[in-house]
Amino acid sequence: MTKATQSYDRRQFIGGSDARIIMGKDEKALLWLWREKRGEVAALDLSGVLIVQLGLVTEDLNRRWYELNSGNRISDIQRHAVHRTMPWMAATLDGLVKETGAVFEAKFMLPWSFSEEAAAEKHMAQLQHNMLVAGTKKSVLSIINGGGKWVELSIEADPIYQTILIAAEKAFWRAVKTGETPALFDCEPPKPRIEAVRVVDMNASNSWAEFAALFCETRGAHLDHERAKNELKGLMPEDAKEAMGHGIRAKRSKSGAVSFDLVEMEARHASVQ
Repeated sequence: MTKATQSYDRRQFIGGSDARIIMGKDEKALLWLWREKRGEVAALDLSGVLIVQLGLVTEDLNRRWYELNSGNRISDIQRHAVHRTMPWMAATLDGLVKETGAVFEAKFMLPWSFSEEAAAEKHMAQLQHNMLVAGTKKSVLSIINGGGKWVELSIEADPIYQTILIAAEKAFWRAVKTGETPALFDCEPPKPRIEAVRVVDMNASNSWAEFAALFCETRGAHLDHERAKNELKGLMPEDAKEAMGHGIRAKRSKSGAVSFDLVEMEARHASVQ
């Protein structure tokens, strides 16, 4: 059963995609969702939204690609899960990673202006919601990029954000039941701690080439510079607050750290003034 054909009455619970609206900044979308949950308007017809349909048709490929590249297996595909103590909180899971118990979420995203940080922030509310429902502290965001790239992000549960999320969803659900107009919570998602999982070829970047050449050219001088500092520190008497000579001044801080100045540069600067 796919998301497009599921038979669950979405008016009876708050799902992961609802969480993104509830924690978002679009008041019109929030009010439409509220009316939809109350049965006052029909659910939005997304059959003509290309990006949504691309997400649906690539979901199976996304899952198989993740399994191929990670070595993990996905279970509980499209299982409707309900929170163990809050029955109004539910989710239709893309799956669970068998080896870790992590929530698996498959997404299709367009390549322009794409960044891993923005992707994680965009889907943070849904991931945190689904982790609460599934009773797990880990999630995997598997993204097929329209530019022909695949990205895997590991996102952990954030207890503080989840506490705010539950409060916001409770307030929204109460508004659904009472008819009271809901208000935006306007809560910033936590900055994702993204695990590095990719090896990237930077040969096509001109800026990388420029600074890589500079790095190679100056590496020897940098190593000599660091060696000179260590030697000078060793030559400085233990009871000396300052030491000067041959254009170098060393200063010892109260904590014992030694820093260096170029005295000649200071003199030239003073003469200009």
